[in-house]
Amino acid sequence: MSEYQPAARVTRIRESASVLAAARVRELKAEGRSIIDLTVGEPDFDTPDHVKLAAIAAINAGETKYTAVTGTPALRSAILDHVESRTGLSYGPLELTIAGGAKQVIFTALMASLDKGDEVIVPAPYWVSYPDMVLANDGTPIIVPCGDEVGFKLTPGALAAAITPSTKWLILNAPSNPTGVVYSRSELEALAAVLQDNPHVYVLTDEIYDEIYFGSGRITSLVSAAPALRDRVLVVNGVSKAYAMTGWRIGYAVGPADLVASINKLQSQISSCPSSVSQAAAAAALSGDQRFVGECVDAYRIRRDVAVAGLNSIEGLSCISPDGAFYAYVKCAGAIGKTTPSGVRIADDVDFTAYLLDAASVAVIPGSAYGLGPYFRISFATSLETINSGLEAIDKAVRALN
Repeated sequence: MSEYQPAARVTRIRESASVLAAARVRELKAEGRSIIDLTVGEPDFDTPDHVKLAAIAAINAGETKYTAVTGTPALRSAILDHVESRTGLSYGPLELTIAGGAKQVIFTALMASLDKGDEVIVPAPYWVSYPDMVLANDGTPIIVPCGDEVGFKLTPGALAAAITPSTKWLILNAPSNPTGVVYSRSELEALAAVLQDNPHVYVLTDEIYDEIYFGSGRITSLVSAAPALRDRVLVVNGVSKAYAMTGWRIGYAVGPADLVASINKLQSQISSCPSSVSQAAAAAALSGDQRFVGECVDAYRIRRDVAVAGLNSIEGLSCISPDGAFYAYVKCAGAIGKTTPSGVRIADDVDFTAYLLDAASVAVIPGSAYGLGPYFRISFATSLETINSGLEAIDKAVRALN
């Protein structure tokens, strides 16, 4: 019997660090350990009732068949109206793609556009999947470190320095996972000026957390700040984070019609269409009562303030207050080089997060998974009780270091 040999695209990528962390927590809980889980990047709120009722109504009406690759008319209309209200720009049906989550949209967009040798600029810290998605689709990720000295944001100078004749994409994610930072209109305009000088570069702007914003008004999308770039920008979003619908798996994007056509062509061969029932639920979420979103943001703001204050009170740790999303990116440089009570030296953030899990039963994700250490990420999409228990346990563990 011949031995299975995975394709090169499989061997050159890693498993998702966040997925692995969540799996490890489940394993430990199954073994009977009580774990304070601060890894999970999904809302702890339930999907709104009116959204669930829309799904039930769709089932009862027999809306359980294939839909068009591009989705149901109701969902297409809801998305396009929502995008226009968010960006101020009107998109047509041929500029829209719908898939089984924003993650699938991003993957198929890269699949539709990358050839061997194409480069994709990925500012770090980055969402864990971006570089591996690029690698899986024959591209080359160009990692641009964006440390706390620049507020974890890509600067025009760094962008200009990273662009080469082989650059195909720039990926922007704001509010960011893992830092929660948001670009201002003026910052986006400055990046757009660089992009104007490089017409071969497309931009994938991942705005999955755009509703979870703690500032006044709404965040600015790149296409709103620089509408002249519209024909080179793919705006990706979905219903998972804002509407607590992670398991419903509906994501979408608007962008250039020729690119969208290629994405939809691939989609027709990959999964035919997203779930019809989930589409009915997503249409209700986007077009229905939005009070749920505001109530969630208010709760996240309180949790953020508690988490940030608590983390910054722990000697050796520090973090900025995120502008959006539900994560804090915590600098742990003060713990590096210290020794655990059992005599193990902490060499980096991977060691530190392993120590927190072993000694304090607190699960977090090391910053190296996001391309920039020494940091770790916590999620405050969990109860205040869990956050406070985690802070207390982390503080105790840090105090025990020598």
